[in-house]
Amino acid sequence: MPRYAITHPKGKQGEDILIEDPELTLTIQGAWAVLSDPQGACLALPAHSGATITRIDELEDEPAD
Repeated sequence: MPRYAITHPKGKQGEDILIEDPELTLTIQGAWAVLSDPQGACLALPAHSGATITRIDELEDEPAD
C-alpha cells in the first residue's frame, strides 16, 4: 500500500503526518506536490513549504530457498 511520510523543517509551521491509501499517487503540478486517490486530491504541498515527502514501502517477505 502506498504510504508517504510528510515532515516539515524544525521551526516551520505544520505537523508531520503519514498518509496512506491503496490507490494513492504523488504528482508534481507546477510548484505543488499533490497526493491524490481516485476521488481527487487528498493533500497538496507548495514547494516553498520546505516539507519533505518520503515514500515508505512495506518490505516483501523474501522467498525461501
